[in-house]
Amino acid sequence: MSKDDIFKENMTTIADFNFGEKVASVFDDMLDRSVPFYREIQRMIGEMAVDFAVEGTNIYDLGCSTGTTLINLGQNIPGKVKFIGIDYSQDMLARCKQKFDTHHFSGEYELICADLNQGVNIENASVVVMVLTLQFLRPLNRDKMIGSILRGLNENGCLILVEKVLGEDSVFNRLFIKYYYDFKKRNGYSELEIAQKREALENVLIPYKLLENKELLLKEGFRYCDVFFKWYNFSGMVAVK
Repeated sequence: MSKDDIFKENMTTIADFNFGEKVASVFDDMLDRSVPFYREIQRMIGEMAVDFAVEGTNIYDLGCSTGTTLINLGQNIPGKVKFIGIDYSQDMLARCKQKFDTHHFSGEYELICADLNQGVNIENASVVVMVLTLQFLRPLNRDKMIGSILRGLNENGCLILVEKVLGEDSVFNRLFIKYYYDFKKRNGYSELEIAQKREALENVLIPYKLLENKELLLKEGFRYCDVFFKWYNFSGMVAVK
């Protein structure tokens, strides 16, 4: 696993964050060191997906990046299902395919390059997963995306949603951000790296409050919704059609 040092050197100009080859090559390390309890979240996703996956249906990972979640799902879900990964970055999908080969991924799968902001066709799904993906969609497109997921899910199918979130109050938000930066420092990121990455993400990652995400899911028609993970400014939710 290559180490994430993309923002290590001082940059005179910082472009918007993008998911090209440079990021794809270090993305697994970036997630391990930037997302609190990332491996436990993955374990929980696999655990829940097993109880909702139905043989003969599709399992979707929207914003599948390098395929970590798909591999996790493939290792946990028994029976005949089809795994479908969608990402707009060809570089991420290339890394995903490499990891599938390395891990001898044996399930039926399809990798699709598509921009979720333009909409996506979901059908015959029992499980849909979005791990740190919805936050990168333009806010105007999020209702449409959740609606598409709901329509493509079979009855009693589930959406597993992991997101970075804002605090419900500005006081907590400031504290949570501080605690998060302390977490990143403990994992080897310098203040310069943290500051430069924050600036790169400023215009492309737009988090909602946890309650705003819950309201969005219920408004679009999910019957049940609950929080399965919460760490300061990160949350995991599961919603059932």
